[in-house]
Amino acid sequence: MSAVVRKSGAPSDADTIFEQDGSVRSVRIAAHPDPGPEKNTVDPYQVTFDENDPENPKSWSRAKRWYLTGLGGMFVLNATFASSAPSGIALDMIKEFHMSIEVGTLTIALFVAGYCVGPLVWGPLSEQYGRRIPFLISFFVYTLFQVGCALSKNTGSMLVLRFLGGTFAAAPLTNSGALMSDIWDADTRGKALALFSLAPFAGPALGPTVAGFISVRGVSWRWVFWVLALFAGTCWVAILLTLPETYAPTILVAKARRLRKDTGDARYYAPMERAPQVALRQRVSNILLRPFRIMFREPMLLAINTYLSFVYGCVYLLFEAFPIVFTRGHGFNAGVSGLMFLPIAVGGAFAVLGYLVIFNPRYERESKRRAPSPVPPEFRLEMTLFASPIFVVSFFWFAWTSAPTISFWAPLMAAGCMGFSISWIFLALLNYIVDAYLFVAASALASNTVLRSLAGAAFPLFATQMYDALGTQWASSLIGFVALALMPIPLVLIRYGPHLRQHSRYAPTKMMPASAVQPDAEAAEEAEAAEIAEERRERLGAEKSAV
Repeated sequence: MSAVVRKSGAPSDADTIFEQDGSVRSVRIAAHPDPGPEKNTVDPYQVTFDENDPENPKSWSRAKRWYLTGLGGMFVLNATFASSAPSGIALDMIKEFHMSIEVGTLTIALFVAGYCVGPLVWGPLSEQYGRRIPFLISFFVYTLFQVGCALSKNTGSMLVLRFLGGTFAAAPLTNSGALMSDIWDADTRGKALALFSLAPFAGPALGPTVAGFISVRGVSWRWVFWVLALFAGTCWVAILLTLPETYAPTILVAKARRLRKDTGDARYYAPMERAPQVALRQRVSNILLRPFRIMFREPMLLAINTYLSFVYGCVYLLFEAFPIVFTRGHGFNAGVSGLMFLPIAVGGAFAVLGYLVIFNPRYERESKRRAPSPVPPEFRLEMTLFASPIFVVSFFWFAWTSAPTISFWAPLMAAGCMGFSISWIFLALLNYIVDAYLFVAASALASNTVLRSLAGAAFPLFATQMYDALGTQWASSLIGFVALALMPIPLVLIRYGPHLRQHSRYAPTKMMPASAVQPDAEAAEEAEAAEIAEERRERLGAEKSAV
């Protein structure tokens, strides 16, 4: 690795090439034409990535980047696996701690509730300190909380530790996706994210299976948490030993510091070091309020978040519904009942395969056809034309085949269709959010994560009572009717999305050619500056009105 270093205050004729170890390799003389009266917009002391710079994560070998993609997926699998695992040992914990069924359900709900708090902390921290440090801190503490759950002596400590564990386990839910964006260019990112998207659905499906067989074998339920602790600890070791920093602004800060040390010239700086300082109050407001401010000002984002929250809540509702159908109805033990969740993961795998074979090539062809203009975000919603109806049908299918007199294979196939449709719905709508809200996508996704995590925490709390009161057929049918009512949301976005984006203050892609798209870091800074300026104007207007 080498860096070009200027020897004088303005662009000069002497460029010194410093090697990584600080030694000078050569000196080259280059003539720099006088820029004349025009302002030179290139600051020679601003540190950036050179062409094919080995420090640029997007220049790393494909093998290394695919390894990091798999590592990020494993982190999410770990977190979501831990969220559902107690469902397989719920009866054992209820018996030992003398819990009610509702309190036993809280061991799942509170962990998912931690997902509401975590993204508001780990996302901004990763943008300030990079990806590696938040991963190291969060997984280390998360591992300790799993050990605490394994040693827990009462209900109160178990519930508190589960909530805190979910808060720290939320780090990969926000930062693993960011890691994908750090290392992949736009052409390959879709494939990487499609494979990565399996983890959020495979994890919840595997949790009850592993925990159920631990319960059936007669081993203490505490071993479920020991397994989770070992899994989390292994991930922490992998982070410590194999995960480099991938966030470009943070890497450039380290590069600038090294240049200042090697050259003795204090004028070298990274863009992040010159970013405008924001007051603590304003920063807290941006972290906690900005995602929701954007959501409530954007009808289409609010509609998408509502739909995805319902779909995500249904995933966690099934952790209460499946034991009622397969354990109570068909008489399966906890281990075999846990296997009934696997079709959800299998359906998700087929969905990803379909995306890679059918829709991603279609998007790539459309991108080339429209170049240099960007592909409209509504093109991403094509999958929902198939996925949304399948999601509705799968719940009615599950509802009316869940009786003990009908073969268990029928509701199992319905579960496979659920997993398939859920994956396509999430892939389409999350990609739509990123494409439509480009420069404020992080805040838009944060609002989505918080809202759907609330749904994931709330749905299990009323699932058992709903299934007991309505019966398995009508309870699942009720979910199907709600899904039917929400099904038009993607269709409305396909039809009216361009019009809504024309009138949106946060959708910069509305009339933007591809050449106008700025680097993510610069665009994010400009979007945040515009947001701060607007808040100040609103505050001044309110103060004048009060006077």
